[in-house]
Amino acid sequence: MSSLPPLAAIRAFEAVARHLSFTKAADELGMTQAAVSYQIKILEERVGAPLFLRKPRQIALSETGARLAPDVSTAFETLRDAFAASRGRVEGLLSLSSVPTFASHWLAANIGLFQLANPDIAVRVESSAHLVDFSGEEFDAGIRAATKLSPGLVGHLLLKAEFAPMLSPRLVEEYQVREPADLLRVPQITPDDPWLCAWLELAGVPSPTTPNRPFSRLGSQNLEAAAAIAGRGVAMLTPPFYAEDVAAGRLVQPFPMNGWDGHGYYFVYPEARRNSPKIKAFRDWIVPATATLRT
Repeated sequence: MSSLPPLAAIRAFEAVARHLSFTKAADELGMTQAAVSYQIKILEERVGAPLFLRKPRQIALSETGARLAPDVSTAFETLRDAFAASRGRVEGLLSLSSVPTFASHWLAANIGLFQLANPDIAVRVESSAHLVDFSGEEFDAGIRAATKLSPGLVGHLLLKAEFAPMLSPRLVEEYQVREPADLLRVPQITPDDPWLCAWLELAGVPSPTTPNRPFSRLGSQNLEAAAAIAGRGVAMLTPPFYAEDVAAGRLVQPFPMNGWDGHGYYFVYPEARRNSPKIKAFRDWIVPATATLRT
């Protein structure tokens, strides 16, 4: 590497040799003509021979320059191809982090539609509650549940994280759930769920006392919904995610009122990447595609 001339000088030579013009090379490289001439002089000193023949109103490659130019041109073409291929691989793969509830109840069922509309972009989805650090992890964008976004992120609301009590039809009949206060007789899948107290307050029902005995926490809507479908109790869920379960008779939302504490599901990405073609393509697809969730 110590014998290799400065890359700036080699780059200047390749441009001048291709255009046979210091002026055109300078325009292409964003340099002054004097700066290009200086780089060529450095290279000629390293080579030990003139690379161009200066003629009135034109230049021509010297014998040394003519031998050197094809190899230099090939080397730069190889570099251009390598970077173009790398950029193609990067732009052809969208790495997306998503909170599990959104990933399992909407994204998994619909991501194929994005692939059909954008066949040149593959999507890698990681479902995790982990809050991705875009500056240090290899993710392009994410879907997060939040009340406000971190500085430096652009966010598009996909769905307000509203909540309501949901349970199996069997429990509705078994416990004769006819008004909100009747829910207090039904086993609570997560007895200390703050959504439960917030919803009951909206309904004008005093909040229940958290039991003194030990109780389990399932930790995610997915698991709480599975327990509710199995008839284990009432769970506080986001109704749009479970429309199919309601339609199939696996779950019931006995009261139409929804609560909301300001949380929403957002498509987010770093401000610096807002013009990335793959991010723009996904944003332009997912925001309209989730419009029915927001109505």
